[in-house]
Amino acid sequence: CTSYKSHSHGHPGAKANVALLGIKTADDLAKCIAAAGLAQNLGALRALATVGIQSGHMKLHLRQMATSAGAKPEEVEAVVTLAKKSGKRITVTLVEDALRQVRGE
Repeated sequence: CTSYKSHSHGHPGAKANVALLGIKTADDLAKCIAAAGLAQNLGALRALATVGIQSGHMKLHLRQMATSAGAKPEEVEAVVTLAKKSGKRITVTLVEDALRQVRGE
């Protein structure tokens, strides 16, 4: 099998990941990439079978919006809940208003 290390002249981050994973050969690298791809596919299937990809993505996005609006970790869930319960289109303004409500402002 071809040695992978002899070809790792590239990005320092890629080198660090190869070292962290203990990859010694091109075959090892191929197996790691295949495993990552399979994990992504299984994650997508799970999302389709449960909440759906868009719903799951929007829930994650709403959490990120709450954090970007300045919500502390302990406030995020309450902000997300208020924004969802409003029934309105999710916007930055809506999330900021929900954060102010959570804080009693």
